[in-house]
Amino acid sequence: MPGNRNILYLIIGMLVVAVGVLGYNLYQAKKQPEGLQINVGPGGVTIQNK
Repeated sequence: MPGNRNILYLIIGMLVVAVGVLGYNLYQAKKQPEGLQINVGPGGVTIQNK
């Protein structure tokens, strides 16, 4: 029985780490870029300094 409990803790730990990594990657993807931003659209070219 103790072996099964250790495997369960290992699986739960791996899931917690996986959720943390995915959350961090999502945060990095949604974060606004820093620096100079150039947009080309129907209104023409706009340049913004962030």
